[in-house]
Amino acid sequence: MQTEISPSRTASIIGTGSYVPEKVLTNADLEKIVETSDEWIQTRTGIRERRVAGLEQPTSELAANAARSALENAGVSADEVDLIICATVTPDMFFPSTACFVQTKIGAVNAACFDISAACSGFLFGIETARQFIATGTYDTILVIGADKLSGIVDWTDRNTCVLFGDGAGAAVLQHREGSRGILATSMGSNGNLSEILYIPGGGSACPVTAENSATKPATIRMNGRETYKQAVTAMVNASVQVLGDAGISINEIACFIPHQANLRIIEAIASRLSVAMDRFHINLDRYGNTSAAAVAIALDEAAREGRFKRGDKILMVVFGGGLTWASTIVEW
Repeated sequence: MQTEISPSRTASIIGTGSYVPEKVLTNADLEKIVETSDEWIQTRTGIRERRVAGLEQPTSELAANAARSALENAGVSADEVDLIICATVTPDMFFPSTACFVQTKIGAVNAACFDISAACSGFLFGIETARQFIATGTYDTILVIGADKLSGIVDWTDRNTCVLFGDGAGAAVLQHREGSRGILATSMGSNGNLSEILYIPGGGSACPVTAENSATKPATIRMNGRETYKQAVTAMVNASVQVLGDAGISINEIACFIPHQANLRIIEAIASRLSVAMDRFHINLDRYGNTSAAAVAIALDEAAREGRFKRGDKILMVVFGGGLTWASTIVEW
């Protein structure tokens, strides 16, 4: 499914924010708790360290901190927010939604709130959902958050997965901005037939955690790394090509590429297939690891604050996650 710009009422990202916990977990730290090494992790993933939230920091706390930063950056007060969309696979609880907890924490008393679940693709799914509400005139100011506390759902005895993930949150404020084309196009997709290459088998209604199965840690991440790598590269390359065509622009017009921050090898493969130099990609996975829905949101905020692009430049974001899900969005900044 491809969605294109509405000529009458566009949606622009007018502010961004991000937050990562203070605690740093380095590869050297992981060597003490699982059979691995700094060299093994860096060679295969490009990750040096990641952030880990404390027990007193639920996902909503990470999200609220990122939201406050985005609102300040946008010059928007919390009571101006009409809608909060929180993309997460680590909600504070099944219900109420994590977005409702964020609403309370930041004082967005006039906002409607809901969560979406699209794993690592969630932030861009949320951005496109927000664009639809703005394009139709339903809402004027929307806060989209990608937030995950993956440290709570990894198996810390599985060296193939526990080294990959970290905690964090990123946020964006969207409004219609006169004279700006904003979001030019979005390409989204899913393939449920490949759900079992990246998933959490237990904890839901299909497989509740019980005394009998708890020893198998069913509520932790399972991943077929080789198949995930192959599918991620293919899906993100195809989504990037698709969205460029939908927006009607050349790849050379993109000022900055912001990919999902999962694995440096994946990003290098995408850059090679698109014939794009690596210095045009914003990469921070070496410091944060894979933070799921937060990853591209944090990278977007960092790139914006570092001046990687300016008003009027075009940026391309592309993501891939469990589901399988994928998406790519081109924004005129």
